[in-house]
Amino acid sequence: MKRWSVEKAAAWYREQPWLVGCNFLPSNAVNQLEMWQAETYDPVTIDRELSWAEGLGFNTLRVYLHDLAWADDRTGCAERIDDFLERARRRGLRVIPVLFDDCHRPDPASGPQPQPLAGVHNSEWKQSPGQEIVRRFNEGTAPEGEKQRLSEYVRGVISRFAGDERVLMWDIYNEPGQGGNGDRSNELLELAWDWARQAGAVQPLTACLNGSRGEKNLVLNRSRSDVITFHGYDGGTLEKIIVEQKQENGGRPVICTEYMARELGTTFQHSLPIFRKHRVGCLNWGLVAGKSQTHFNWQTARKIEILRKTGRRLRPGEPIPEPPLWFHDIFRTDGTPFDPEEINYIRSVTKPELKTGR
Repeated sequence: MKRWSVEKAAAWYREQPWLVGCNFLPSNAVNQLEMWQAETYDPVTIDRELSWAEGLGFNTLRVYLHDLAWADDRTGCAERIDDFLERARRRGLRVIPVLFDDCHRPDPASGPQPQPLAGVHNSEWKQSPGQEIVRRFNEGTAPEGEKQRLSEYVRGVISRFAGDERVLMWDIYNEPGQGGNGDRSNELLELAWDWARQAGAVQPLTACLNGSRGEKNLVLNRSRSDVITFHGYDGGTLEKIIVEQKQENGGRPVICTEYMARELGTTFQHSLPIFRKHRVGCLNWGLVAGKSQTHFNWQTARKIEILRKTGRRLRPGEPIPEPPLWFHDIFRTDGTPFDPEEINYIRSVTKPELKTGR
């Protein structure tokens, strides 16, 4: 399949409501593997927390998958993805699945996942497929079996849900080049685009611009994406980035798939009026402050390799600690909000849009 024309992408976007929502990980999952593996997939927690997203007036979720969860249990993983999509649909939420990711810990492994380090942002979030594999693709030393496995993952997931209306679009690769990879991610990124096109998706395909690293990665994502997506955490530059993305991408729809860092000024009160003014879809990072602890800021993870050896890990069932000012996320695990006024503001912005469908 070829890249969508500008006209097709624009027509698709006109049919959507104003897309507003969040990136979602259930609070009792430390990473994507803990979310999707059979032993720890938790529909009760997922359903409860999706109800809070629905209550905010959200209509879109972005959710990370992981290649190892699919490789270890393809049939079961597909069933769990289907279950998640259905629970989201019942709440009026459409889903953007993410297939690969270069952010945070480079060493994914199946099985029980570590407990989080107390007070550390995303201390056990796992890259997919992981830095060693990414760099082997770059060096031309990736085993053929590894290439086949990842190809089957991308094509298998997308083809399984290729015509599913519960899937809004596919995010091929989150922030390729992060973790010091730069353009060493480009070989896998290009293959991922090829595999995704071969899978016959009815939905648009994308991979982010602002947020990725490496000039080749940025050029490739810009040239292949049906819909332009970007990340924007700096309140001072958010509107400038939106305007630039619209001007530079020839009329293609623009959606921000990550934003909202209170310390950096991208609060809901600052950001939502900008997104609505430009009719740019927007998904903030995080819903519930759980084991990922993304309500702590990025700086808490700067010395992560030392912390993983010396830091204190939370005990199972131990309350999640809180910083005075949350970085990301909206609710505590009991459903109480970090800031009740923030909740009221989000609802005041989203619900009128959802009533009119535009």
